[in-house]
Amino acid sequence: MKKRKLGKSNLEVSALGFGCMGMSFGYGPAGNKQEMISVIRAAVERGVTFFDTAEVYGPFTNEELVGEALAPFHERVVIATKFGFKLDPTTGKQAGLDSRPEHIKEVAEASLKRLKTDVIDLFYQHRVDPNVPIEDVAGAVKELIQQGKVRHFGLSEAGVQTIRRAHAVQPVTALQSEYSLWWREPEAEVIPTLEELGVGFVPFSPLGKGFLTGKISEDTKFDKSDFRNIVPRFTPENRKANQAFVDLLGRFARQKKATPAQIALAWLLAQKPWIVPIPGTTKLHRLEENIGSADVQLSPDDLRELKVAASKIPAQGARYPEELQKMVGR
Repeated sequence: MKKRKLGKSNLEVSALGFGCMGMSFGYGPAGNKQEMISVIRAAVERGVTFFDTAEVYGPFTNEELVGEALAPFHERVVIATKFGFKLDPTTGKQAGLDSRPEHIKEVAEASLKRLKTDVIDLFYQHRVDPNVPIEDVAGAVKELIQQGKVRHFGLSEAGVQTIRRAHAVQPVTALQSEYSLWWREPEAEVIPTLEELGVGFVPFSPLGKGFLTGKISEDTKFDKSDFRNIVPRFTPENRKANQAFVDLLGRFARQKKATPAQIALAWLLAQKPWIVPIPGTTKLHRLEENIGSADVQLSPDDLRELKVAASKIPAQGARYPEELQKMVGR
């Protein structure tokens, strides 16, 4: 697996990372723990060195899973986790945002234990907290870095002004936000800002929460605990309308003897050398398919053609329900 550096930070990771959330949370019932551990370890064996989790996935169970799976490989891997939500102590459910410095430090200590490690490689603010100045957040993470408990600071779904303000206090190694052929908003302001500041970009949902694989149709039924049930973009009528993206990827996939998912990931990899997508999966064959995208070559003509064709397809439906959309781009 080829390596990439996230911005100017010198944090080197595999060109494709692994988003672990769906193993415990978000896309239906949690997977069997031993099976999930074996998929994570299979990723390490195949050269993946960058794994993404968060305290709220589960909550807590995903960090515990990742911690157990990667315990034998700490010298070889980079683990990213996140802080910034308030969790109800009785139900464990999300109860708003909390990026107060004292809370960040508590989360770091708890995450270190669950991840079975002495240092968090990359610590992201999961969502920007409008009640806490970003300078205070960056300052708290800076202290954790000085104490040797954290190596790198990241932001997730932050807006351009927040990125600049945070970066002035503690250099931001990476921004994690949604980006794919199906959601290209970051191209307007975010990507040019990251390039200017030397910040890496970690696209989550690089396969459009599974849609760009071509395995989801308007008739697909999701489990009742699946987050996609409340995503406007995933209503049956919007899925039908958005099928045009999958058809476009399918056309390129046939030309390149690849799969639609591989074209979607190869397109992202070709955008910038400091972009590291983190597709997630619970299945070994999908892991292998995703890794295969790093070998798909898209020429400048291919990339231009994909971009032009995609820009003519209006994506139908918002990518978040309204209350979650309010937390994005602050």
